[in-house]
Amino acid sequence: MKSVTVIGLGPMGQAMAGAYLRAGYEVTVWSRTPGRAAELEARGAARARTVEEALTANELVVLSLIDYDAVHAVLAQAPEGALAGRVVANLTSDTPDRARETAAWLAARGAVQITGGVQVPPPAIGTPGAMTYYSGPLDAVETHRSALEVLTGIDHLGEDPGLAALYYQIGIDMFWTALAGYLHGQAVAEANGISAERFLPHAVKTMDLGYFLEFYAPRIAAGDHRGDVDRLSMGVASLEHVARTARASGVDASLPDAVLEVFRRGVAAGHGQDSLTSLIDVLKRP
Repeated sequence: MKSVTVIGLGPMGQAMAGAYLRAGYEVTVWSRTPGRAAELEARGAARARTVEEALTANELVVLSLIDYDAVHAVLAQAPEGALAGRVVANLTSDTPDRARETAAWLAARGAVQITGGVQVPPPAIGTPGAMTYYSGPLDAVETHRSALEVLTGIDHLGEDPGLAALYYQIGIDMFWTALAGYLHGQAVAEANGISAERFLPHAVKTMDLGYFLEFYAPRIAAGDHRGDVDRLSMGVASLEHVARTARASGVDASLPDAVLEVFRRGVAAGHGQDSLTSLIDVLKRP
């Protein structure tokens, strides 16, 4: 019998439970906000009245909560014995250390944690090409591979339960930083009468950083920060122009100012004639 429990019914949890229902699974759901289960119940899901009931309904339990504080607050509502024999696919976002601590906490209660970091937004759950970072016991992943693959593909990074959280947070670091840059640029564009639709093709081209990543990665790995293609001092001058343009447009320049400050720290550390990749050493010593 294909069955699974989903705890946490925010947008991601709703999407996951829905994907399981479409795949023909018997789905038990639980949410701190019971009303969120109504639509899923109408589609055939069983709503657990308690966390204990949700945990004991199935061997595989998928968690999709706001953070690991919420994970512990929810699981603490059930007696310890309710976790025995469970495989907990913890797809909650938090730090690598919290993932490791929670894996140990679950192990002490007879459960196994598979840490997950979902790489797609809720609408992409269950679609081709979707992927999730996983780490933790490979045998547990393999045992439940078919159920996990209902949601996304599997990128298993290793046995360390913190690895999936680490890779996920690195990706989110890059994601939010890049999108904040896009929004700041668009604010300058709109302040100058350029709509998002009009600037879109230029934004897409600018944000396609694949060429730069592929160029820089082997150099970073080799510790090669030669300033033969770009120089940090050039970056300082460029960002100064960006900040001045923003201010002249009546736009808050605190975002480019923050990046400019990091570049200036790099120059002050003696990297003015080096590539911007030399900033890695600066950022590792805040």
